Amino acid sequence: MKYDVIIVGSGLGGLECGYILSRNGRHVLLLEQGGQPGGCLQAYQRCGQFFDTGFHYVGGLESGQSLHAAFKYLGLLNLPWHRLDFDGFDRVAIGDRMFAFAQGYDAFYQRLSDDFPAERVALRRYVELLKQSAAQQWAVLSPDGTGSDLLPENMAISAWEYLKENFQDPLLIDVLSGTSLKMELRKESLPLFTFLHGNSSFIESSWRLKGSGSLIVNTLADGIRATGGEIICNAQVQELVEKDGRLTYAVCSNGERYEGSLFISDIHPAQTCSLIKQSSRMKSLYRNRIVGLENTFGMFTVSLCVPPRSLHYFNYNLYVYREPDVWTFHQDNRPVSGVLVSCRIPEDGSEYTQQVDLLTPMTWEQCRTWDCTKVGRRGASYRCLKESMAEECITLARQFLPELKGQALSYTSTPLTWRDYTLVPEGSAYGVRKDFRNPLQTFLSPRTPVPNLLLTGQNLLLHGVHGVTLTAFHTCAEVLGREWVWKILENK
Repeated sequence: MKYDVIIVGSGLGGLECGYILSRNGRHVLLLEQGGQPGGCLQAYQRCGQFFDTGFHYVGGLESGQSLHAAFKYLGLLNLPWHRLDFDGFDRVAIGDRMFAFAQGYDAFYQRLSDDFPAERVALRRYVELLKQSAAQQWAVLSPDGTGSDLLPENMAISAWEYLKENFQDPLLIDVLSGTSLKMELRKESLPLFTFLHGNSSFIESSWRLKGSGSLIVNTLADGIRATGGEIICNAQVQELVEKDGRLTYAVCSNGERYEGSLFISDIHPAQTCSLIKQSSRMKSLYRNRIVGLENTFGMFTVSLCVPPRSLHYFNYNLYVYREPDVWTFHQDNRPVSGVLVSCRIPEDGSEYTQQVDLLTPMTWEQCRTWDCTKVGRRGASYRCLKESMAEECITLARQFLPELKGQALSYTSTPLTWRDYTLVPEGSAYGVRKDFRNPLQTFLSPRTPVPNLLLTGQNLLLHGVHGVTLTAFHTCAEVLGREWVWKILENK
């Protein structure tokens, strides 16, 4: 059987592309190397509870906001979304001080300007830039290109330099950056475009799922199957075979080969290049460029099983920093001094949460000793490292959540875990490192030198649920046309 579209990988980007194209009449096949689809949205089960691997909250779901139209089309608005606190959906604790991010641009401005009255003018300029960013994220898909000329400017501007030049108070810079553990804060490279995107949609409105990220996965997977698409798991693609300048079929670890007219890769671009063993179209210059791209750091995660009725559910995300060094605390091997604390909505209707996740950045250098090992076979030194980091995360979180003590169970993961389960190079949390000094090289196009091979996923334009969704529509616009995409977005 020959498919219209074969998608390599079933992370969020692959599932969204599969859903969109299947809904528009393409016969779609998704090939997934793991035992279940979902990538970083997968949930795993321990002791009767489901734990998320990478999803915690999302922004911009209200009517007219930046993600509403896309999620409506994808059938995701009907999931049990729960809105976080209006007056403090994110809270940043630096030392012994606490600052709150309110939902809505005006409320966000007012709350922070009360804390930093001398910075009112600069804060207003910043809020206007956030609004502009939210409005322009989809503009590049406009059939007439309206607004697309504004995007490269922010791509080529340093986020750190912008903050340093526009705000006089170093503490405010740390506060504005403090919720950005959901991106790689790196002074040397982070573009203002990425920084604005990583904050604007959450300020529009912020939401958690009452349940795990697998609800998103299952909704998209069911939609694909309902429109005639297929998803095959335990089918790792080992080669993409090219003939006469076009890909013709995928060879998989299950012994099968699948023919297709169009191929979309949702895996890392460097891995994609390695699957094409021989090509008349993909020259060494392109391969070397892609393989040479740097990856963002990974994350260390502690998932805690909270004893019954010991911790009241809190309807916000808490970012705790021991000291005001938000941009640099993760760059050496000192004890953990910054952590994101997020709790699971009680599904039993009680006031108490049963799960808390703690996340902190972890570089590949911290993992390199165990580079050649696999899950469960890393040895005592690795276990000691995880136990030490977990205790440091818990100790830091306890400064504001003293109830976090005497936990019966905890589960930890490192970039090595992410690499082994998802095959993401270096366990990168946010994909290819975007660099304001070289935006044309690090912000990747869905197109490749092979005319019937497209890319999608967090390595291209933006990461996170919001960014990957935006990128999936970019990829599908290459197939269905910008006019089709814009018609959907105009209904937001």
